[in-house]
Amino acid sequence: MPGLLAVVRTHHPDTDLSLIRLAYDEAAIWHAGQTRRSGDPFLTHCVAVAAIVADIGMPPAVVCAALLHDIEDTPCPPGRITERFGQETTDLISAVRTTRLDEIPSSALTVGNAPRPLQPTREEAMLAIRLADRLHNMRTITFVPSTRQQRVARETLELVTPLAKAAGLTDVGRELHDLSSAVLQPTTSARAVTSRLLTVLALLLPASQRARWREEWHAELRTLPNRRARAGFTVHILLTTPRLTLTLRHPIGGRQ
Repeated sequence: MPGLLAVVRTHHPDTDLSLIRLAYDEAAIWHAGQTRRSGDPFLTHCVAVAAIVADIGMPPAVVCAALLHDIEDTPCPPGRITERFGQETTDLISAVRTTRLDEIPSSALTVGNAPRPLQPTREEAMLAIRLADRLHNMRTITFVPSTRQQRVARETLELVTPLAKAAGLTDVGRELHDLSSAVLQPTTSARAVTSRLLTVLALLLPASQRARWREEWHAELRTLPNRRARAGFTVHILLTTPRLTLTLRHPIGGRQ
């Protein structure tokens, strides 16, 4: 959570973060007990999607919707999200869940090139959350059955990646392409012994941060083309993890 708030502050330094904290607490309540295929708490997915949305530059209201984008799969009573976060948030969550990727209007394909700070339309906000959701799912696709991996990767490469690139979200599009290609054209880099060492290194981090960093490291590992690149990446993580651990355990400014 502190990492998410830090990303939001990067793009919106003067914003009130209380709404994001409230959305996080709400997601934590209703996703309690739910786990992902990896065994990690489902809440880690919500936070990861919100962090990607925040990194795109979306405002706090959209980050809140990202935290709550799967709330309809919980026992959360109908109307509660509207009461606590407003009708616009409810409508955005609904759009994220019901809009097909091939129905996304061309007006939404300007996110990466829009003036900052972003003031997105509902379509732009919806696209950002959908792309973030797919990106995190691709980062953790190892835990999905192989037949589904192939189907999701193919759809990502043929439909989702072009959407991200057309929207000007070059980094998102590039990572989606690399992760999809790693599934469709597997190499030993994706599941090398190196991945085991990264899992061990993640244990040094605070428990609340392990899943996010482990997933990001493994996602990066899957995109590397050869043994030398994998070794260099692992050495880098090995050298920087102690400092990262210290930063995460003692964030500047205390509680965020």
